[in-house]
Amino acid sequence: MPRHKAAAAAFAALVLAGCTTDKPAATTQPAAPAASAQESGTEAQDSGTGAQSKFFVQADFDAQLAMRSQTPEGPADKPWEQAIAPKMIDTATYKKEGPYHLCFSNAAVNNPWRQVGWKTMQAEVGLHKEIGKFTALDAEGKDDKQISDIAELQVKGCDALIVSPNTTATLTPAVTAACGEVPVIVFDRGVETDCPVTFIKPIGGYAFGADAAEFLVEKVPAGGKVLALRILPGVDVLETRWSAAKVVFDRSGLQVVGVEFTDGDAAKTKSIVSDYIQRHGKIDGVWMDSGATAVAAIEAFEDAGVPVPPINGEDQQDFLQKWKDSNLTAVAPTYPTYQWRTPIIAALKILKGEEVPETWNLPQPKVTSENLSTYLKPNMPPLHYALCGCEDLPGFPEAWGGKKG
Repeated sequence: MPRHKAAAAAFAALVLAGCTTDKPAATTQPAAPAASAQESGTEAQDSGTGAQSKFFVQADFDAQLAMRSQTPEGPADKPWEQAIAPKMIDTATYKKEGPYHLCFSNAAVNNPWRQVGWKTMQAEVGLHKEIGKFTALDAEGKDDKQISDIAELQVKGCDALIVSPNTTATLTPAVTAACGEVPVIVFDRGVETDCPVTFIKPIGGYAFGADAAEFLVEKVPAGGKVLALRILPGVDVLETRWSAAKVVFDRSGLQVVGVEFTDGDAAKTKSIVSDYIQRHGKIDGVWMDSGATAVAAIEAFEDAGVPVPPINGEDQQDFLQKWKDSNLTAVAPTYPTYQWRTPIIAALKILKGEEVPETWNLPQPKVTSENLSTYLKPNMPPLHYALCGCEDLPGFPEAWGGKKG
């Protein structure tokens, strides 16, 4: 199977070319006896978590969890250039003289994480005089538009093509076709082909999902009720976040009373949480596959006049500020936005014939109560992500909406 996202192959048959993935029904099952970790990775439906995702691969799960304790190689002060256990590959066949025309097919800038990342990428481009032209197309979260965008970029004279796929299976044919024309760099979300020269990502979704779930297992009493909130199905990094959490929850004594899709919408998130508070009387923990709407979830508990239970968010400033101000029991796994710098660096290395990692695994820090003050940046806007890796870039902090001081 392909190295990047072999787990997605079983899911591909469920996806129609050019369409987004169908949304599965929310899970609201009663808890069953806890399963072993091995059972949780297959067909177990314990703790109310439902069937395991078809994206789940036990070996990838084990590898990512092991990476959490490995020391990355690379400059200590530049995590976007670091790599965990890299397998280097030769790129001499792509070597050519500059200046270079780099092209980028972006899934979207439809959420704050992607907006911060996009600003960071553009600033990275500005550092390199050897980039003569940078062409970017925004797919607006639509598979069919991104397929068209990638085809359009292939005839624009690109020296290298960077792709952040909107969804995994559906974009694979378009990426495969592009690989025959130009060196391709995929980052953020994967595809089901080995043809890109390198695939760039933080450790991955399994690590994120497990970090959050393990925190809840530690903080929520046995038998406690956990509500799981997801954004949308069919995106590999989100599927693996949930599948890792399922493994952890299935071998715990916790009850997952619901698994709901929020579409990343704050109002919908708040409504769902409020409904579960009314339905169950008490929710003992909240797991989220993305922290962008974590503050909305917190506000649902506050509006109901009940304590906010242990919860995970991300390194978004509004959540970090709320965490500090309300003295929450919280954790923030991250999917660092500094990864948006790495594809530009990788593209230039490839075009200069320098080695790059075959799979470029970036470090993936975790925000805890012990290091919260390090990542909380009061001079930055509420929707800014702390791990942007942008502090040394021209225009910071104003270009990211921040204020000096």
